Amino acid sequence: MKLEEEIKQKSFKSPHHRMMVNIMFTGNFLQKRLLCMMRSFGVSPQQHNVLSILRGQHPNPCSLGDIQERMLDRMSNATRLVDKLLEKGLAERCQCTANRRKIDITITETGLALLKQIEEKVPPFEELFPAITPEEASILGQLLDKVRE
Repeated sequence: MKLEEEIKQKSFKSPHHRMMVNIMFTGNFLQKRLLCMMRSFGVSPQQHNVLSILRGQHPNPCSLGDIQERMLDRMSNATRLVDKLLEKGLAERCQCTANRRKIDITITETGLALLKQIEEKVPPFEELFPAITPEEASILGQLLDKVRE
């Protein structure tokens, strides 16, 4: 459905204005979809993002600063997210041996198993966006990169 129909707006100030509103609207649409998918696994999309970061470092630990720097939503509170993952047994916190003031975070076997379970149940991206060809996905990705330049 076209953006104008979705938000019931007939016109925009310029093509760039329409583009910006469309990016924000589509971002919210995708976040809502991801939230629904992750909710059934007992984690938020932000917690899933932290687990994915930790898995990428596994078996090496990751600092809170490194996690925050790599998160998709950099406004998220990494400390709070990690605390939730610790409570769920999906991550572990340990003191860095090289710097006692630094705390290292690692993913647990339970966290790794949950990510595997999520990947088995969540449809591949190609199935989530059947109207977009691989070539179009590549072009869209390049255009979004360009927006952030």
